[in-house]
Amino acid sequence: MGSALCAPEEHTCCMQSTVHECRFPLWAVKVSDFLRMSGPPEPHNVLQEQRVLHEWYPGMFVIFISHQWLSSAHPDPSGQQMQVLQKTLRGMIDGSLQVHEAIVARSADKILSENTRRHVADGFIFFDWFSIPQITARQHGVNEEATKSDAALAVQSIPAYVELSNLFVALVPELMHKDSSERVNYVTWLSRGWCRAELWCRLLSNKVDTSVVVVYTPTEAEFMFPLDWQHHSVAEGNFTVEADRSEVVRLGELAVESKIRHLRDKGPLNHYRFYSALRPKLLNQQREDRDADSFLRQFRFDSIAQAVQDTSNMNAVMCAALSGDTGMLRLLAERRANMNHVLYDMNDLGYYDTQTALMAATKSRQDPSVLAAMIELRADVNARARTGLVALYMCRSPAHVKVLLEHRADMPHYALSGAASFGGPETVQALLSHRCDPNQTEENRYSPLHAIALFSRGNCWALETAKLLLAQRADVNVRTVVSGSLLWRCRGAQAKTAILGFANCNMMTRLAASMPGITPLGYAAMVGHEQLTQLYLDHGADFLANARGDSPEDLARNGHHYHLMPLLATFAT
Repeated sequence: MGSALCAPEEHTCCMQSTVHECRFPLWAVKVSDFLRMSGPPEPHNVLQEQRVLHEWYPGMFVIFISHQWLSSAHPDPSGQQMQVLQKTLRGMIDGSLQVHEAIVARSADKILSENTRRHVADGFIFFDWFSIPQITARQHGVNEEATKSDAALAVQSIPAYVELSNLFVALVPELMHKDSSERVNYVTWLSRGWCRAELWCRLLSNKVDTSVVVVYTPTEAEFMFPLDWQHHSVAEGNFTVEADRSEVVRLGELAVESKIRHLRDKGPLNHYRFYSALRPKLLNQQREDRDADSFLRQFRFDSIAQAVQDTSNMNAVMCAALSGDTGMLRLLAERRANMNHVLYDMNDLGYYDTQTALMAATKSRQDPSVLAAMIELRADVNARARTGLVALYMCRSPAHVKVLLEHRADMPHYALSGAASFGGPETVQALLSHRCDPNQTEENRYSPLHAIALFSRGNCWALETAKLLLAQRADVNVRTVVSGSLLWRCRGAQAKTAILGFANCNMMTRLAASMPGITPLGYAAMVGHEQLTQLYLDHGADFLANARGDSPEDLARNGHHYHLMPLLATFAT
Protein backbone atom coordinates (compact mmCIF):
# COMPACT_ATOMS: atom_id res chain seq x y z
CA MET A 1 0.00 0.00 0.00
CA GLY A 2 1.32 3.44 -0.91
CA SER A 3 1.05 6.58 1.14
CA ALA A 4 -1.65 8.10 -1.09
CA LEU A 5 -5.17 7.96 0.32
CA CYS A 6 -8.09 6.54 -1.60
CA ALA A 7 -11.52 8.09 -1.51
CA PRO A 8 -13.92 5.96 0.59
CA GLU A 9 -15.89 4.87 -2.48
CA GLU A 10 -12.70 3.44 -4.02
CA HIS A 11 -12.11 1.03 -1.14
CA THR A 12 -13.05 -2.55 -1.89
CA CYS A 13 -14.46 -2.94 1.61
CA CYS A 14 -17.12 -0.36 0.79
CA MET A 15 -18.56 -2.52 -1.96
CA GLN A 16 -20.68 -4.19 0.75
CA SER A 17 -23.32 -1.96 2.29
CA THR A 18 -22.64 -1.25 5.95
CA VAL A 19 -24.18 0.99 8.59
CA HIS A 20 -20.75 2.49 9.27
CA GLU A 21 -18.52 4.22 6.75
CA CYS A 22 -15.33 2.46 5.68
CA ARG A 23 -12.72 5.23 5.34
CA PHE A 24 -9.68 2.99 4.92
CA PRO A 25 -9.31 -0.53 3.47
CA LEU A 26 -9.74 -3.54 5.72
CA TRP A 27 -6.44 -5.43 5.67
CA ALA A 28 -6.19 -8.95 7.05
CA VAL A 29 -3.75 -11.85 7.27
CA LYS A 30 -4.56 -15.39 6.16
CA VAL A 31 -5.09 -17.74 9.09
CA SER A 32 -2.61 -20.14 7.49
CA ASP A 33 0.05 -17.39 7.39
CA PHE A 34 -0.75 -16.28 10.92
CA LEU A 35 -0.29 -19.80 12.27
CA ARG A 36 3.25 -19.85 10.89
CA MET A 37 4.27 -16.63 12.66
CA SER A 38 6.39 -16.66 15.82
CA GLY A 39 7.39 -14.17 18.47
CA PRO A 40 5.65 -10.82 19.01
CA PRO A 41 3.36 -9.81 16.11
CA GLU A 42 4.90 -7.56 13.47
CA PRO A 43 3.28 -4.18 12.66
CA HIS A 44 1.30 -3.22 9.57
CA ASN A 45 4.18 -1.81 7.53
CA VAL A 46 6.35 -4.92 7.98
CA LEU A 47 3.56 -7.26 6.92
CA GLN A 48 2.83 -5.05 3.92
CA GLU A 49 6.45 -5.44 2.84
CA GLN A 50 6.21 -9.19 3.32
CA ARG A 51 3.02 -9.20 1.19
CA VAL A 52 1.02 -11.18 3.73
CA LEU A 53 -1.70 -8.53 4.13
CA HIS A 54 -4.79 -8.90 1.93
CA GLU A 55 -7.39 -6.25 1.22
CA TRP A 56 -10.99 -7.21 1.93
CA TYR A 57 -13.01 -8.61 -0.95
CA PRO A 58 -16.60 -9.92 -1.12
CA GLY A 59 -16.71 -13.46 0.23
CA MET A 60 -13.64 -13.05 2.47
CA PHE A 61 -14.25 -14.74 5.85
CA VAL A 62 -12.88 -12.27 8.40
CA ILE A 63 -12.16 -13.06 12.05
CA PHE A 64 -12.11 -9.79 14.02
CA ILE A 65 -9.86 -9.98 17.10
CA SER A 66 -10.73 -7.59 19.93
CA HIS A 67 -8.14 -7.41 22.72
CA GLN A 68 -6.36 -5.16 25.20
CA TRP A 69 -2.82 -3.99 24.61
CA LEU A 70 -0.21 -5.33 27.02
CA SER A 71 1.98 -2.20 26.85
CA SER A 72 1.65 1.38 25.66
CA ALA A 73 4.02 0.87 22.73
CA HIS A 74 3.17 -2.66 21.59
CA PRO A 75 0.00 -4.72 21.96
CA ASP A 76 1.77 -8.00 22.72
CA PRO A 77 5.48 -7.39 23.42
CA SER A 78 6.20 -11.01 24.39
CA GLY A 79 3.83 -12.65 21.91
CA GLN A 80 1.71 -14.18 24.70
CA GLN A 81 -1.67 -13.21 23.26
CA MET A 82 -0.48 -14.35 19.84
CA GLN A 83 0.39 -17.81 21.17
CA VAL A 84 -3.02 -18.17 22.81
CA LEU A 85 -4.76 -17.10 19.62
CA GLN A 86 -2.73 -19.49 17.47
CA LYS A 87 -3.51 -22.45 19.72
CA THR A 88 -7.17 -21.38 19.85
CA LEU A 89 -7.45 -21.23 16.06
CA ARG A 90 -5.81 -24.63 15.70
CA GLY A 91 -8.31 -26.01 18.22
CA MET A 92 -11.23 -24.45 16.32
CA ILE A 93 -9.98 -25.91 13.05
CA ASP A 94 -9.29 -29.47 14.21
CA GLY A 95 -12.32 -29.60 16.52
CA SER A 96 -10.36 -30.12 19.74
CA LEU A 97 -11.57 -26.76 21.15
CA GLN A 98 -15.13 -27.00 22.43
CA VAL A 99 -16.64 -23.52 22.18
CA HIS A 100 -19.60 -23.59 24.57
CA GLU A 101 -22.27 -21.32 25.96
CA ALA A 102 -21.40 -19.16 28.96
CA ILE A 103 -21.41 -20.98 32.30
CA VAL A 104 -24.20 -18.77 33.59
CA ALA A 105 -26.45 -19.99 30.75
CA ARG A 106 -26.09 -23.56 32.04
CA SER A 107 -26.69 -24.89 28.54
CA ALA A 108 -24.66 -26.75 25.94
CA ASP A 109 -27.08 -26.13 23.07
CA LYS A 110 -24.94 -23.69 21.08
CA ILE A 111 -21.71 -24.92 19.53
CA LEU A 112 -19.21 -23.84 16.90
CA SER A 113 -20.45 -25.54 13.73
CA GLU A 114 -18.31 -27.67 11.43
CA ASN A 115 -19.03 -25.19 8.66
CA THR A 116 -17.63 -22.33 10.77
CA ARG A 117 -14.55 -24.38 11.61
CA ARG A 118 -13.90 -24.90 7.88
CA HIS A 119 -14.31 -21.16 7.25
CA VAL A 120 -11.85 -20.40 10.05
CA ALA A 121 -9.24 -22.64 8.40
CA ASP A 122 -9.56 -20.69 5.15
CA GLY A 123 -10.21 -17.33 6.79
CA PHE A 124 -8.37 -14.09 7.48
CA ILE A 125 -7.40 -12.39 10.75
CA PHE A 126 -8.09 -8.71 11.51
CA PHE A 127 -5.78 -7.73 14.38
CA ASP A 128 -5.30 -4.01 14.90
CA TRP A 129 -1.47 -4.05 15.16
CA PHE A 130 -0.96 -5.54 11.75
CA SER A 131 -4.22 -4.47 10.07
CA ILE A 132 -3.94 -0.74 10.85
CA PRO A 133 -0.94 1.55 10.11
CA GLN A 134 0.85 2.07 13.42
CA ILE A 135 2.41 5.46 14.13
CA THR A 136 4.54 3.92 16.91
CA ALA A 137 6.07 1.42 14.46
CA ARG A 138 6.61 3.57 11.36
CA GLN A 139 9.74 3.27 9.22
CA HIS A 140 12.36 5.79 8.26
CA GLY A 141 11.51 7.37 4.94
CA VAL A 142 7.75 6.90 5.37
CA ASN A 143 5.67 10.04 5.24
CA GLU A 144 4.71 10.57 8.89
CA GLU A 145 1.69 12.76 8.20
CA ALA A 146 0.33 10.23 5.69
CA THR A 147 0.83 7.45 8.25
CA LYS A 148 -1.06 9.45 10.86
CA SER A 149 -3.86 10.12 8.38
CA ASP A 150 -4.08 6.48 7.37
CA ALA A 151 -4.11 5.39 11.01
CA ALA A 152 -6.82 7.90 11.90
CA LEU A 153 -9.00 6.82 8.97
CA ALA A 154 -8.51 3.16 9.87
CA VAL A 155 -9.49 3.76 13.50
CA GLN A 156 -12.60 5.61 12.34
CA SER A 157 -13.39 2.58 10.16
CA ILE A 158 -13.26 0.03 12.99
CA PRO A 159 -17.08 -0.14 13.30
CA ALA A 160 -17.24 -0.90 9.56
CA TYR A 161 -14.53 -3.54 9.93
CA VAL A 162 -16.54 -5.18 12.71
CA GLU A 163 -19.65 -5.20 10.56
CA LEU A 164 -17.78 -6.76 7.63
CA SER A 165 -16.37 -9.49 9.86
CA ASN A 166 -17.89 -12.96 10.06
CA LEU A 167 -16.55 -14.09 13.43
CA PHE A 168 -15.83 -11.85 16.43
CA VAL A 169 -13.32 -13.07 19.01
CA ALA A 170 -12.66 -11.38 22.35
CA LEU A 171 -9.11 -12.47 23.18
CA VAL A 172 -8.93 -12.12 26.98
CA PRO A 173 -6.36 -14.51 28.52
CA GLU A 174 -5.19 -13.68 32.04
CA LEU A 175 -1.91 -11.81 31.43
CA MET A 176 0.20 -9.00 32.92
CA HIS A 177 0.36 -5.47 31.50
CA LYS A 178 4.03 -4.67 30.98
CA ASP A 179 3.81 -1.01 32.06
CA SER A 180 1.32 -1.12 34.94
CA SER A 181 2.00 -4.70 36.16
CA GLU A 182 -1.76 -5.06 36.46
CA ARG A 183 -3.72 -8.10 35.35
CA VAL A 184 -5.45 -7.93 31.97
CA ASN A 185 -8.44 -10.25 31.53
CA TYR A 186 -12.13 -10.41 30.57
CA VAL A 187 -13.21 -7.95 33.27
CA THR A 188 -10.64 -5.34 32.23
CA TRP A 189 -11.48 -5.91 28.54
CA LEU A 190 -15.16 -5.27 29.31
CA SER A 191 -14.20 -2.01 31.06
CA ARG A 192 -12.43 -0.48 28.05
CA GLY A 193 -14.44 2.05 26.05
CA TRP A 194 -13.07 1.05 22.62
CA CYS A 195 -13.54 -2.67 23.38
CA ARG A 196 -17.14 -1.93 24.34
CA ALA A 197 -17.61 0.00 21.10
CA GLU A 198 -16.27 -2.92 19.04
CA LEU A 199 -18.51 -5.29 20.98
CA TRP A 200 -21.61 -3.14 20.51
CA CYS A 201 -20.95 -2.79 16.79
CA ARG A 202 -20.89 -6.58 16.59
CA LEU A 203 -23.90 -7.34 18.75
CA LEU A 204 -26.02 -4.53 17.35
CA SER A 205 -25.20 -5.22 13.71
CA ASN A 206 -27.91 -6.43 11.36
CA LYS A 207 -26.26 -9.79 10.76
CA VAL A 208 -28.20 -12.98 11.42
CA ASP A 209 -25.41 -14.27 13.68
CA THR A 210 -23.97 -11.66 16.06
CA SER A 211 -22.43 -14.09 18.54
CA VAL A 212 -19.14 -13.29 20.27
CA VAL A 213 -16.57 -15.94 21.16
CA VAL A 214 -14.70 -15.14 24.38
CA VAL A 215 -11.29 -16.86 24.56
CA TYR A 216 -9.85 -17.32 28.06
CA THR A 217 -7.22 -19.97 27.33
CA PRO A 218 -6.40 -22.19 24.34
CA THR A 219 -8.74 -24.83 25.80
CA GLU A 220 -11.52 -22.57 27.13
CA ALA A 221 -13.73 -20.43 24.92
CA GLU A 222 -17.39 -19.61 25.29
CA PHE A 223 -20.14 -17.61 23.62
CA MET A 224 -20.67 -14.36 25.50
CA PHE A 225 -23.55 -14.17 27.98
CA PRO A 226 -25.95 -11.45 26.68
CA LEU A 227 -26.19 -9.51 29.94
CA ASP A 228 -22.41 -9.06 29.95
CA TRP A 229 -22.74 -6.39 27.28
CA GLN A 230 -26.16 -4.97 28.18
CA HIS A 231 -24.78 -3.78 31.52
CA HIS A 232 -21.65 -2.16 30.04
CA SER A 233 -22.57 1.16 28.48
CA VAL A 234 -20.11 2.63 25.99
CA ALA A 235 -20.60 6.02 27.66
CA GLU A 236 -19.24 4.67 30.96
CA GLY A 237 -16.20 2.87 29.48
CA ASN A 238 -12.57 3.67 30.32
CA PHE A 239 -10.56 5.52 27.67
CA THR A 240 -6.81 6.03 27.53
CA VAL A 241 -7.48 9.19 25.52
CA GLU A 242 -10.46 10.93 27.13
CA ALA A 243 -11.14 12.88 23.94
CA ASP A 244 -12.19 9.57 22.33
CA ARG A 245 -15.22 9.26 24.61
CA SER A 246 -17.59 11.58 22.74
CA GLU A 247 -16.78 10.01 19.36
CA VAL A 248 -17.16 6.47 20.66
CA VAL A 249 -20.42 7.33 22.43
CA ARG A 250 -21.69 8.65 19.11
CA LEU A 251 -20.80 5.32 17.50
CA GLY A 252 -22.71 3.51 20.24
CA GLU A 253 -25.77 5.65 19.69
CA LEU A 254 -25.57 5.05 15.96
CA ALA A 255 -25.36 1.29 16.50
CA VAL A 256 -28.40 1.23 18.82
CA GLU A 257 -30.53 3.44 16.57
CA SER A 258 -29.56 1.43 13.48
CA LYS A 259 -30.48 -1.83 15.22
CA ILE A 260 -33.88 -0.51 16.27
CA ARG A 261 -34.64 0.83 12.77
CA HIS A 262 -33.64 -2.46 11.17
CA LEU A 263 -35.79 -4.49 13.58
CA ARG A 264 -38.68 -2.09 13.10
CA ASP A 265 -38.56 -2.64 9.34
CA LYS A 266 -37.47 -6.29 9.13
CA GLY A 267 -38.35 -7.82 12.51
CA PRO A 268 -38.59 -9.91 14.52
CA LEU A 269 -41.11 -7.84 16.44
CA ASN A 270 -40.10 -9.19 19.86
CA HIS A 271 -36.49 -8.09 19.32
CA TYR A 272 -37.63 -4.69 18.11
CA ARG A 273 -39.67 -4.24 21.28
CA PHE A 274 -36.80 -5.47 23.47
CA TYR A 275 -34.19 -3.07 22.11
CA SER A 276 -36.66 -0.21 21.89
CA ALA A 277 -37.56 -0.70 25.56
CA LEU A 278 -33.91 -0.87 26.68
CA ARG A 279 -32.78 2.05 24.52
CA PRO A 280 -32.55 4.68 27.34
CA LYS A 281 -30.68 2.28 29.62
CA LEU A 282 -28.26 1.19 26.89
CA LEU A 283 -27.46 4.79 26.02
CA ASN A 284 -27.31 5.95 29.64
CA GLN A 285 -30.13 8.42 29.04
CA GLN A 286 -33.03 9.59 31.15
CA ARG A 287 -36.29 7.73 30.65
CA GLU A 288 -39.18 9.80 29.35
CA ASP A 289 -42.77 9.24 30.48
CA ARG A 290 -45.21 8.35 27.71
CA ASP A 291 -48.92 8.55 27.30
CA ALA A 292 -50.86 5.51 26.13
CA ASP A 293 -50.85 6.52 22.46
CA SER A 294 -47.09 7.04 22.42
CA PHE A 295 -46.55 3.68 24.12
CA LEU A 296 -48.80 1.88 21.62
CA ARG A 297 -47.06 3.52 18.66
CA GLN A 298 -43.57 2.84 19.92
CA PHE A 299 -44.17 -0.83 20.64
CA ARG A 300 -46.56 -1.47 17.76
CA PHE A 301 -49.76 -2.41 19.52
CA ASP A 302 -53.02 -1.64 17.74
CA SER A 303 -54.93 -0.74 20.90
CA ILE A 304 -54.82 -1.00 24.68
CA ALA A 305 -57.15 -3.98 24.47
CA GLN A 306 -54.79 -5.76 22.06
CA ALA A 307 -51.79 -4.85 24.22
CA VAL A 308 -53.47 -6.32 27.31
CA GLN A 309 -54.43 -9.54 25.53
CA ASP A 310 -51.03 -10.07 23.87
CA THR A 311 -49.26 -13.14 25.29
CA SER A 312 -46.08 -12.97 23.20
CA ASN A 313 -42.76 -13.08 25.05
CA MET A 314 -42.28 -9.31 24.68
CA ASN A 315 -45.84 -8.36 25.54
CA ALA A 316 -46.99 -4.97 26.82
CA VAL A 317 -46.10 -5.74 30.46
CA MET A 318 -42.55 -6.63 29.43
CA CYS A 319 -42.27 -3.51 27.25
CA ALA A 320 -43.38 -1.32 30.15
CA ALA A 321 -41.17 -3.12 32.68
CA LEU A 322 -37.98 -3.03 30.60
CA SER A 323 -38.52 0.61 29.68
CA GLY A 324 -39.19 1.52 33.33
CA ASP A 325 -42.66 2.92 32.62
CA THR A 326 -44.59 2.63 35.89
CA GLY A 327 -47.48 4.72 34.54
CA MET A 328 -48.09 2.26 31.72
CA LEU A 329 -47.77 -0.66 34.12
CA ARG A 330 -50.58 0.82 36.20
CA LEU A 331 -52.74 1.46 33.13
CA LEU A 332 -52.21 -2.09 31.92
CA ALA A 333 -53.03 -3.49 35.35
CA GLU A 334 -56.25 -1.47 35.41
CA ARG A 335 -57.20 -3.26 32.20
CA ARG A 336 -56.33 -6.59 33.87
CA ALA A 337 -53.04 -7.31 32.16
CA ASN A 338 -51.14 -10.22 33.70
CA MET A 339 -48.34 -8.88 35.90
CA ASN A 340 -47.05 -12.45 36.31
CA HIS A 341 -46.23 -12.87 32.63
CA VAL A 342 -43.83 -15.80 32.14
CA LEU A 343 -40.99 -15.52 29.65
CA TYR A 344 -40.17 -17.93 26.84
CA ASP A 345 -37.86 -17.96 23.79
CA MET A 346 -35.71 -15.07 25.07
CA ASN A 347 -32.59 -17.06 25.97
CA ASP A 348 -30.57 -15.29 23.28
CA LEU A 349 -31.25 -12.01 25.08
CA GLY A 350 -30.29 -13.31 28.54
CA TYR A 351 -33.79 -13.98 29.91
CA TYR A 352 -34.70 -17.61 30.40
CA ASP A 353 -37.84 -19.68 30.06
CA THR A 354 -40.22 -19.57 33.08
CA GLN A 355 -38.63 -16.44 34.53
CA THR A 356 -41.21 -13.74 35.20
CA ALA A 357 -41.54 -10.12 34.11
CA LEU A 358 -40.60 -9.10 37.68
CA MET A 359 -37.41 -11.14 37.40
CA ALA A 360 -36.66 -9.50 34.06
CA ALA A 361 -37.12 -6.05 35.60
CA THR A 362 -34.71 -7.04 38.38
CA LYS A 363 -32.07 -8.56 36.07
CA SER A 364 -32.18 -5.54 33.76
CA ARG A 365 -31.41 -3.24 36.72
CA GLN A 366 -34.60 -1.24 36.57
CA ASP A 367 -35.25 1.48 39.12
CA PRO A 368 -36.64 0.04 42.39
CA SER A 369 -39.86 1.97 41.77
CA VAL A 370 -40.56 -0.33 38.82
CA LEU A 371 -40.25 -3.42 41.01
CA ALA A 372 -42.42 -1.83 43.69
CA ALA A 373 -45.12 -0.90 41.17
CA MET A 374 -45.23 -4.41 39.70
CA ILE A 375 -45.57 -6.03 43.12
CA GLU A 376 -48.28 -3.55 44.16
CA LEU A 377 -50.06 -4.47 40.94
CA ARG A 378 -50.01 -8.15 42.03
CA ALA A 379 -46.81 -9.48 40.57
CA ASP A 380 -45.86 -12.46 42.75
CA VAL A 381 -42.70 -11.49 44.61
CA ASN A 382 -42.03 -15.15 45.47
CA ALA A 383 -42.75 -16.73 42.08
CA ARG A 384 -40.16 -19.35 41.14
CA ALA A 385 -38.63 -20.11 37.79
CA ARG A 386 -38.21 -23.76 36.83
CA THR A 387 -34.72 -23.65 38.38
CA GLY A 388 -36.31 -22.73 41.72
CA LEU A 389 -34.82 -19.23 41.67
CA VAL A 390 -36.79 -16.17 42.80
CA ALA A 391 -36.50 -12.45 42.04
CA LEU A 392 -34.47 -11.82 45.21
CA TYR A 393 -31.70 -14.04 43.83
CA MET A 394 -31.46 -11.70 40.82
CA CYS A 395 -31.10 -8.44 42.78
CA ARG A 396 -28.54 -6.06 41.33
CA SER A 397 -28.60 -3.33 44.00
CA PRO A 398 -29.29 -2.77 47.72
CA ALA A 399 -32.43 -0.86 46.71
CA HIS A 400 -33.71 -3.97 44.94
CA VAL A 401 -33.18 -5.97 48.13
CA LYS A 402 -34.99 -3.32 50.18
CA VAL A 403 -38.03 -3.17 47.91
CA LEU A 404 -38.46 -6.93 47.61
CA LEU A 405 -38.09 -7.57 51.33
CA GLU A 406 -40.46 -4.73 52.16
CA HIS A 407 -43.02 -6.50 49.99
CA ARG A 408 -42.54 -9.77 51.91
CA ALA A 409 -40.17 -11.62 49.65
CA ASP A 410 -38.99 -14.88 51.16
CA MET A 411 -35.30 -15.07 52.03
CA PRO A 412 -33.93 -18.31 50.52
CA HIS A 413 -30.36 -19.03 51.57
CA TYR A 414 -29.20 -19.11 47.97
CA ALA A 415 -30.21 -15.46 47.45
CA LEU A 416 -26.80 -14.47 48.78
CA SER A 417 -25.12 -16.52 46.05
CA GLY A 418 -27.05 -14.62 43.39
CA ALA A 419 -26.02 -11.25 44.81
CA ALA A 420 -22.43 -12.44 45.16
CA SER A 421 -22.39 -13.56 41.53
CA PHE A 422 -23.95 -10.51 39.89
CA GLY A 423 -24.91 -7.80 42.36
CA GLY A 424 -21.72 -6.54 43.97
CA PRO A 425 -20.64 -6.03 47.60
CA GLU A 426 -23.29 -3.42 48.46
CA THR A 427 -26.05 -5.83 47.47
CA VAL A 428 -24.42 -8.63 49.45
CA GLN A 429 -24.13 -6.33 52.47
CA ALA A 430 -27.83 -5.51 52.22
CA LEU A 431 -28.69 -9.22 52.43
CA LEU A 432 -26.21 -9.81 55.25
CA SER A 433 -27.81 -6.98 57.22
CA HIS A 434 -31.07 -8.92 56.98
CA ARG A 435 -29.35 -11.94 58.55
CA CYS A 436 -28.73 -13.91 55.41
CA ASP A 437 -26.20 -16.53 56.57
CA PRO A 438 -23.13 -16.88 54.30
CA ASN A 439 -22.61 -20.46 55.56
CA GLN A 440 -26.13 -21.85 55.41
CA THR A 441 -26.54 -23.81 52.20
CA GLU A 442 -28.90 -26.42 50.83
CA GLU A 443 -28.22 -29.53 48.81
CA ASN A 444 -27.52 -28.80 45.15
CA ARG A 445 -26.75 -25.16 46.01
CA TYR A 446 -23.21 -23.87 46.21
CA SER A 447 -22.07 -21.33 48.79
CA PRO A 448 -21.61 -17.60 48.04
CA LEU A 449 -17.82 -18.10 47.97
CA HIS A 450 -18.32 -20.82 45.34
CA ALA A 451 -20.60 -18.53 43.34
CA ILE A 452 -18.16 -15.62 43.36
CA ALA A 453 -15.37 -17.82 42.02
CA LEU A 454 -17.47 -19.57 39.39
CA PHE A 455 -18.77 -16.33 37.88
CA SER A 456 -15.73 -14.16 38.63
CA ARG A 457 -14.54 -13.83 35.03
CA GLY A 458 -17.19 -11.23 34.25
CA ASN A 459 -17.59 -9.77 37.74
CA CYS A 460 -15.47 -6.70 38.45
CA TRP A 461 -16.58 -6.81 42.12
CA ALA A 462 -15.57 -10.43 42.75
CA LEU A 463 -12.56 -9.75 44.95
CA GLU A 464 -14.23 -7.04 47.02
CA THR A 465 -17.33 -9.19 47.54
CA ALA A 466 -15.25 -12.20 48.58
CA LYS A 467 -13.38 -10.08 51.14
CA LEU A 468 -16.71 -8.95 52.60
CA LEU A 469 -18.00 -12.52 52.97
CA LEU A 470 -14.74 -13.75 54.46
CA ALA A 471 -14.92 -10.91 57.00
CA GLN A 472 -18.34 -12.35 57.91
CA ARG A 473 -16.66 -15.73 58.57
CA ALA A 474 -17.80 -17.47 55.41
CA ASP A 475 -16.26 -20.97 55.33
CA VAL A 476 -13.50 -20.99 52.71
CA ASN A 477 -13.29 -24.80 52.78
CA VAL A 478 -16.97 -25.64 52.37
CA ARG A 479 -17.67 -28.35 49.79
CA THR A 480 -20.60 -28.60 47.42
CA VAL A 481 -23.10 -31.35 48.17
CA VAL A 482 -25.15 -32.70 45.28
CA SER A 483 -27.93 -35.27 45.30
CA GLY A 484 -30.83 -36.61 43.29
CA SER A 485 -30.96 -36.07 39.54
CA LEU A 486 -28.10 -33.55 39.68
CA LEU A 487 -25.83 -36.17 41.23
CA TRP A 488 -26.62 -38.58 38.41
CA ARG A 489 -25.84 -35.88 35.83
CA CYS A 490 -22.54 -35.25 37.57
CA ARG A 491 -21.71 -38.96 37.55
CA GLY A 492 -22.57 -39.13 33.86
CA ALA A 493 -20.25 -36.19 33.20
CA GLN A 494 -17.49 -37.88 35.20
CA ALA A 495 -17.86 -41.01 33.09
CA LYS A 496 -17.73 -38.95 29.91
CA THR A 497 -14.56 -37.11 30.94
CA ALA A 498 -12.97 -40.44 31.88
CA ILE A 499 -13.70 -41.85 28.42
CA LEU A 500 -13.02 -38.80 26.24
CA GLY A 501 -10.49 -36.98 28.38
CA PHE A 502 -11.18 -33.85 30.41
CA ALA A 503 -9.79 -31.47 27.77
CA ASN A 504 -11.98 -32.98 25.04
CA CYS A 505 -15.26 -32.20 26.78
CA ASN A 506 -17.19 -28.93 26.77
CA MET A 507 -17.22 -26.65 29.79
CA MET A 508 -20.65 -27.74 31.02
CA THR A 509 -19.47 -31.36 31.12
CA ARG A 510 -16.24 -30.34 32.89
CA LEU A 511 -18.23 -28.28 35.38
CA ALA A 512 -20.66 -31.08 36.16
CA ALA A 513 -17.83 -33.61 36.51
CA SER A 514 -15.94 -31.34 38.91
CA MET A 515 -18.89 -30.10 40.99
CA PRO A 516 -19.35 -32.79 43.69
CA GLY A 517 -17.16 -31.96 46.65
CA ILE A 518 -15.45 -28.95 45.08
CA THR A 519 -14.34 -26.05 47.31
CA PRO A 520 -14.35 -22.32 46.52
CA LEU A 521 -10.60 -22.59 45.91
CA GLY A 522 -11.30 -25.34 43.38
CA TYR A 523 -13.63 -23.08 41.42
CA ALA A 524 -11.18 -20.16 41.57
CA ALA A 525 -8.50 -22.45 40.15
CA MET A 526 -10.87 -23.86 37.55
CA VAL A 527 -11.62 -20.41 36.08
CA GLY A 528 -8.05 -19.13 36.56
CA HIS A 529 -8.74 -16.17 38.86
CA GLU A 530 -5.38 -15.42 40.47
CA GLN A 531 -6.49 -12.76 42.95
CA LEU A 532 -9.34 -14.88 44.32
CA THR A 533 -7.06 -17.90 44.51
CA GLN A 534 -4.56 -15.90 46.55
CA LEU A 535 -7.31 -14.44 48.75
CA TYR A 536 -8.78 -17.85 49.57
CA LEU A 537 -5.32 -19.21 50.37
CA ASP A 538 -4.61 -16.21 52.61
CA HIS A 539 -7.80 -17.05 54.53
CA GLY A 540 -6.89 -20.66 55.18
CA ALA A 541 -8.10 -22.51 52.11
CA ASP A 542 -6.78 -26.07 52.05
CA PHE A 543 -5.70 -27.91 48.90
CA LEU A 544 -8.76 -30.17 49.05
CA ALA A 545 -9.63 -32.38 46.10
CA ASN A 546 -13.18 -32.74 44.84
CA ALA A 547 -15.06 -36.06 44.77
CA ARG A 548 -13.47 -36.89 41.41
CA GLY A 549 -10.02 -36.54 42.97
CA ASP A 550 -9.04 -33.28 41.25
CA SER A 551 -6.95 -30.97 43.41
CA PRO A 552 -7.09 -27.20 42.78
CA GLU A 553 -3.75 -27.60 41.00
CA ASP A 554 -5.27 -30.25 38.70
CA LEU A 555 -8.25 -28.04 37.91
CA ALA A 556 -6.00 -25.10 37.06
CA ARG A 557 -3.75 -27.22 34.86
CA ASN A 558 -6.74 -28.73 33.03
CA GLY A 559 -7.79 -25.19 32.12
CA HIS A 560 -4.26 -24.15 31.05
CA HIS A 561 -4.14 -21.63 33.90
CA TYR A 562 -0.41 -22.05 34.34
CA HIS A 563 -0.03 -18.66 36.00
CA LEU A 564 -1.63 -20.27 39.10
CA MET A 565 0.91 -23.08 39.39
CA PRO A 566 3.26 -21.22 41.77
CA LEU A 567 0.31 -20.69 44.14
CA LEU A 568 -1.21 -24.15 43.90
CA ALA A 569 1.74 -26.52 43.54
CA THR A 570 1.49 -28.86 46.53
CA PHE A 571 4.63 -30.91 45.75
CA ALA A 572 2.75 -33.98 46.89
CA THR A 573 4.62 -37.27 46.40
